[in-house]
Amino acid sequence: MQDLNIGLIGTDSSHSVAFTRLLNDPTDAHHVSGGKVVAAFLGGSHDFSLSYDRVEGFMEQLELEYGVRRMDSPEDVAVNCDAILLTSADGRVHLDQFRRIAPYGKPVFIDKPLALNTADAKEIVEIAQQYQLPMMSCSALRYAQQITDDVVRENPATVIRAAVGGPLAVEPTQSYYYWYGIHSVELLYAIMGTGCLEVRVNTTKEYDLIAAQWEDGRTGTVKLSRLPESPFCATICREGQTSLIEIDPNAKPFYASLLEQIMILFHTLKAPLDWKETLEIISFIEAAEKSKQLGRLVSLKEITF
Repeated sequence: MQDLNIGLIGTDSSHSVAFTRLLNDPTDAHHVSGGKVVAAFLGGSHDFSLSYDRVEGFMEQLELEYGVRRMDSPEDVAVNCDAILLTSADGRVHLDQFRRIAPYGKPVFIDKPLALNTADAKEIVEIAQQYQLPMMSCSALRYAQQITDDVVRENPATVIRAAVGGPLAVEPTQSYYYWYGIHSVELLYAIMGTGCLEVRVNTTKEYDLIAAQWEDGRTGTVKLSRLPESPFCATICREGQTSLIEIDPNAKPFYASLLEQIMILFHTLKAPLDWKETLEIISFIEAAEKSKQLGRLVSLKEITF
């Protein structure tokens, strides 16, 4: 398998460094082969402190430790690379950045969240289809080893209901559940698959609880905790069987498992994850935010596709 030249767009996320280390350092215990990061564009958002406070520092680390070349624009990255990791921390800029690189036809992974609303997410997908460009977007938590082992070992169709939990961190510029709640939502979808009909949110001082109903009668819940150091976890119920899973941060890194899937995308030009599922996840979160705001059940059909 020939190594690809990979470009980064957005060095304001720690993921840009984590991905580069796993790809570029063959001595890393979880090294992922098939490509190296060779170029990057800073990006950054002036009204988002976790972006502007880190963008230059991460870029300098990429330059000094891994020899990554600094580029002046997303277009420069696209010209000089075979595939692209769009890692900008700010979900608001993903549509514009993707629009700028799509005409170059390079396969793209867009880090979570794909967008902060269904309309923007749908436009990204339409642009990818226009240019026949292979594209994928998700949270690394989807590929947590304990979850993938369970889903592979058992038949996903046998799941009756599932409950997942995780931390709730909120950034004002990133809507409400898109910044960190999306990780737990991805866990739920990795277990349940698509087909959610409606959601309702109930809140307490300690947590938000998103209760969801699937088309086939199955149910799922997402419990997002405001308590510090809340772990990611899942309870998966099948006929006569219940699996209790707590995601172990000391197991195989999420990023390594995700990068293995990304390299499938980059080399085969076929996304391991269907864009329809990613769109539904964005709509699920938008519906949950609407339910939280209005205090009522919200159908995903209310969210414009």
